[in-house]
Amino acid sequence: MALSISAFSQNIRFEGIVKDSTGLGLEMANVMAINNETKAMDAYAITNDKGKFILNLKANTPYTLKASYIGFSTYEKVVNTSGENMTYNIEMNQGVQLNDVELVYEMPVTISGDTIIYNSDSFTNGTERKLEDVLKKLPGVEVNKDGEIQVEGKTVQKVMVEGKDFFDGDTKIATKNIPADALDKIQVLRNYNEVSNLKGLENNEENIAINIKLKEGKKNFWFGDITAGIGVGHEEDRHLVNPKLFYYSPKYSINVIGNINNIGELPLTARDYFKFTGGFRSMMRKGGSSFNVTSNDLGILGLNNNQAANIKTKFGAANFSYNPSKAWTLSGFGIFLGNDTQIQNISRSTRVDTQDPSNEAKIVNDENSFTEQQNNLGLVKLSSSYVPSEKVHLDYDVLMKLSKQNEDNTLFSNQTITDNSGTASIFNDVYSNKNQTPFSINQNLNYYYTLNEKNVFAFEMQHLFQEEDPFYNANLAFQPFNLGTDYDTSQARNDVNQSRFIKTNKVDTKFDYYYMLTPKSNINLTLGNTYSYQNFNSSIFQILDNGNVNDLNDDINSNNVRYAFNDVFLGVHYKFILGEFTFTPGFSVHQYNTKDSQLGTENTQSFNRFLPDLYALWQIKKSETLTYNYALTNNFTDISKLAEGYVFSNYNSLFQGNRYLENSLSQSHSLRYFKYNMFNFENIFAFANYTRQVDAIKNRALLTGINQTSSSVNINSNFADESFSASGNYGRSFLKYYKASVGASFNWSKFNNIRVYPDADTDPTNNPTEVQTTKSVTQSYNAKFSTNFKELPNLSLQYAFTLNDNQANIFYTDNPSVELEYYFLDAFSFVSEYSFYHNRSKDKTVDSEYDFLSASLMYMKKGSKWEWKLSGTNLLETKALNTNSFSQLGGTSTFSSYIVQPRYIILSLKYNL
Repeated sequence: MALSISAFSQNIRFEGIVKDSTGLGLEMANVMAINNETKAMDAYAITNDKGKFILNLKANTPYTLKASYIGFSTYEKVVNTSGENMTYNIEMNQGVQLNDVELVYEMPVTISGDTIIYNSDSFTNGTERKLEDVLKKLPGVEVNKDGEIQVEGKTVQKVMVEGKDFFDGDTKIATKNIPADALDKIQVLRNYNEVSNLKGLENNEENIAINIKLKEGKKNFWFGDITAGIGVGHEEDRHLVNPKLFYYSPKYSINVIGNINNIGELPLTARDYFKFTGGFRSMMRKGGSSFNVTSNDLGILGLNNNQAANIKTKFGAANFSYNPSKAWTLSGFGIFLGNDTQIQNISRSTRVDTQDPSNEAKIVNDENSFTEQQNNLGLVKLSSSYVPSEKVHLDYDVLMKLSKQNEDNTLFSNQTITDNSGTASIFNDVYSNKNQTPFSINQNLNYYYTLNEKNVFAFEMQHLFQEEDPFYNANLAFQPFNLGTDYDTSQARNDVNQSRFIKTNKVDTKFDYYYMLTPKSNINLTLGNTYSYQNFNSSIFQILDNGNVNDLNDDINSNNVRYAFNDVFLGVHYKFILGEFTFTPGFSVHQYNTKDSQLGTENTQSFNRFLPDLYALWQIKKSETLTYNYALTNNFTDISKLAEGYVFSNYNSLFQGNRYLENSLSQSHSLRYFKYNMFNFENIFAFANYTRQVDAIKNRALLTGINQTSSSVNINSNFADESFSASGNYGRSFLKYYKASVGASFNWSKFNNIRVYPDADTDPTNNPTEVQTTKSVTQSYNAKFSTNFKELPNLSLQYAFTLNDNQANIFYTDNPSVELEYYFLDAFSFVSEYSFYHNRSKDKTVDSEYDFLSASLMYMKKGSKWEWKLSGTNLLETKALNTNSFSQLGGTSTFSSYIVQPRYIILSLKYNL
């Protein structure tokens, strides 16, 4: 710290105003100071809305001061600093900006319209190895632990390299694999719309993309690296093989990535795979209806990162883009992911039953589970884009997903119920298997046509075909449910099985017409239709001790359902600009028709709805906005909640659908504030959202200890579900080498469910019930500070605090962390990360601490293609990590401990092409 203070004490404050010949200040002009003795750029600045700039320069030093602004001739003059602060104004003349100056000394950050351009080399120090490492150092840019990029508090939706899509629909593959030494410029594209026909007609303020510009030596040549590593000092085999190859030219590009390892390195998780959209747009976002196809994934997707005792990964991905002509682009990618995972989890769930206030019952369930998963997942996308002129744009995409998943689980459950009469315990051992081979194909066809400057037409159609076949088997010592008269209760074990098959065909079609009333207003007419047809078949059967199959033939144990949903709507939106304000009020009128066929009868519904919405934007300044959104939405369920036969959700959870469900109605209000000041790289954003849902589709649940039998119902509109969330962040870079931010978030929710209580008879339809309301609050706070020196060690400090108040208990989590990186002796790079966690509950039943330490030492001579790396993960040999969660149904609070992988020491060698 003393060294840093001493260094700054030799500097002076050099400030002034950049203005035109009339004296008007120029906002976002670039100013830089070149040290005439060292020939280095000592400081740079971007002017604020008044044209003001501030530079920290060395005292008594000659500088060449340069300024540039679009449409003006470049300013250049030699200035000698004194020993005191100086004021120096710059007057610029209109003319052609000289580009040759930019070739020698480039501004670290420039702005061109809606695009922020970062010069990569201005923010690197030699320790960076991938895109993620560089992005974390850019002002206003964050990368979370899942590899998602956030700019201005918004998640980046697309990453491109040289204008070509890089595995469209996911940013994690880009952040984890694109090599840092290939980067030249990083362009942040705000208000992004890939269809030029619609630019200015729609509101794209939430859309952000990133485009990577490569260094000249990386174009028209293969580049990348190949890494191979082995474990050091392990009795068992530990290995890593990771090739990454890239080729970019104006006509075509190819990217190939592979990763085979058993050290828990996850280039993509199963959770990432199933949320991979392939870049498909939400074409019905203005429609006013929400009809989502439910996934029947059996809960196999439990792994989010390396929360496992052991992980073996096989990953392969290829991406291409080809231009047969200037107007036609073909692109696509293929991804394969294979994971063999071992998971061990110890959890405690707590629920307080208050049916009888004078005799509260506390239900505690301790579970110890061992799971083995095998996931083989495939993903293929092909795209064609034809843009022969500014008037015509034609797209076609097809995305196919197929997978094979298997999970074997051994679980030991010990349930204790404590009330005034004492404590009772129930022990159950469960051996279960889940397997599924889901398949889906999604096709998208879009056509955009600009007739003239006043008339634009758009046609969009999307088709989803999906098949799912989840199979569930549970072998239990104790089977808690009544599965009818055919169920044989005399067996030594309860071997229960369920097969399901769900097929979905869904077509969305939309036609838009835009008419420019004036240069600052347009009207948009939308005619759309959503049609879905689904089949749902399921059956429950029992395997007897002798191996025979016992079919449970009661109607309640099987499903044979057909369901059709149709929504025809007309939408009208009027967009107009009044000074700093943009308004887009609108509405949609819907005709809904539904029909389900099951149990030998049909049930139909037909009705109309009027759904308004509003968008408003206040453009306070060039980089300061306030946005408001309001929408009234009709929410519909798909066939999974309409099928009236039993469906196993888990060994202790049985679900029954309801064919008479109606839609729910939700209204949402959101407010977003954003400010980005390039003058001091200040970045502020705040977001608030309130949602209120009436006639919601909720659970009607009978809870018996830890066992649950539930069905779906529309709850009375007097019991609305509500949620409110708010978040904010303030960050800035200062004194050239420092970056800091503070942030907070708040989430409050209130949910209602119908609680069913047992009675003396066996008819569940006449049991006493009550509406059970549960509330939960989550608060999160964080502070970050990092340095970015070129030659000194760099630190990144972070502290996060989370409070979860889930009605049953309050949990607190402290999470300080520190990262160290140092490039030294022109060859060595050292990177280390330490995180500490302290989880505790207010009732003091939970109080745990754990920490993780990882470190890497890399050696690579300048100009060499070879790099040695010695890396260690979980160096402190931490055994487990902890999480807590809350279920609104019954108000159950759960605390879990996951066994994690042990310490791995890996020696690897990388060859750079």
